Amino acid sequence: MFADRAEIHVRSGKGGDGHVSFRREIYVPAGGPDGGDGGRGGDLIFEVDEGLNTLTDFRYIRKYSAGDGEPGGKKRCHGKDGDDIILKVPSGTVIKEKQTGKVVVDMSQGHTREVILKGGRGGKGNMNYATATMQAPVYAQPGQKAQEMDLLLELKVIADVGLVGFPNVGKSTLLARVTNARPKIGNYHFTTLSPNLGVVDLEGGGFVIADIPGLIEGASEGLGLGHEFLRHIERTKVIIHLVDAASTEGRDPIDDIQKINAELAAYNPELAKRPQVIAANKTDVLYEDDEAEILKKLKDTFEPQGIPVLAISAVSGKGMKELLYHVKGMLNELDSTPIVFEKEFFPQDLAKSNDPYEAWKEDEHLFAVEGPRIERMLGYTNLESERGFAFFQNFLKEGGILEKLEELGIQEGDTVRMYGLQFDYYK
Repeated sequence: MFADRAEIHVRSGKGGDGHVSFRREIYVPAGGPDGGDGGRGGDLIFEVDEGLNTLTDFRYIRKYSAGDGEPGGKKRCHGKDGDDIILKVPSGTVIKEKQTGKVVVDMSQGHTREVILKGGRGGKGNMNYATATMQAPVYAQPGQKAQEMDLLLELKVIADVGLVGFPNVGKSTLLARVTNARPKIGNYHFTTLSPNLGVVDLEGGGFVIADIPGLIEGASEGLGLGHEFLRHIERTKVIIHLVDAASTEGRDPIDDIQKINAELAAYNPELAKRPQVIAANKTDVLYEDDEAEILKKLKDTFEPQGIPVLAISAVSGKGMKELLYHVKGMLNELDSTPIVFEKEFFPQDLAKSNDPYEAWKEDEHLFAVEGPRIERMLGYTNLESERGFAFFQNFLKEGGILEKLEELGIQEGDTVRMYGLQFDYYK
């Protein structure tokens, strides 16, 4: 089974924690802090592999994690960085945030390598916090936590022209005649299980055409295979409706076109607005009068809507040249910029979310505050400078931390403990 959709859970690497230690050497009785920094967490990266054309691998492995950074060590030893993880996908894969359905990145048209989740920063060891007034800091910065996401991967075929029609109207035969593609051809309800792409070579430049698997009524609601493959037509600029003009299976070609347009509009209203052309196939098996009659019905129905109708035979080649040059002319009138899905979701915003903190009363005159935001702030703020301490006080005020302490009953002169540091509280 062709796989063009997958749901996975991804995680970047956590940053390694900074280390707290002091030099303990026989000839250095008052050794200073020598705790090393933690290593950086690994990034989670997506990369296009031109040799891939399905998302099959992601159907069997659903969770992917980059390596965590190692903690720092004694003697200023830096922790080892975590390994990046690179996930290979076919060109044309659209990566979405699962819950919102918003586009994270469209892996096409230059987007061949994207860092989706950055690894956590490594924490600083206590060797970084020694000052003239704090010569033995017992605090080290924790590593930044990992980022996690649930992703939806969808492969959307990159083609200029989409070839649509009900099963057995001759799409695979047409594609094999006009391109270098070699699709499997057989008399089955769903002949094509995966989109076949081919290049049409014409004077003055060709185009890429995709044979989209046969649709059935109700495809936009998930019936049959249609729902899985409607997404492949979203990039196409022109749609060719192939119909069986001879009604060899008893189908009404006019009804078929109306049903397909209804399915396109139900799946994505923009699709029904794309330029279209109707190719009336299998006219080689019709008598001249019968061909003229069905063509008149088709033209009377659809040409007033701006949809041209051309008679062809994919088997004999009748009308094929006229159809291809007509489509080429339609493409020439359209914007040549490839259709790329715009970024709607920014994973870096995950790291900017407000982390929680906790505040509680430990003793009659002792209060404690802890939380990731507090740790990070302590890690990069120089509390020994007047400016740095003022910045830290403003952070406590704007973050609602001082208000929380006042709710707990803190009074002037009481002590506030934040990890390895203690402060006297004054308004």
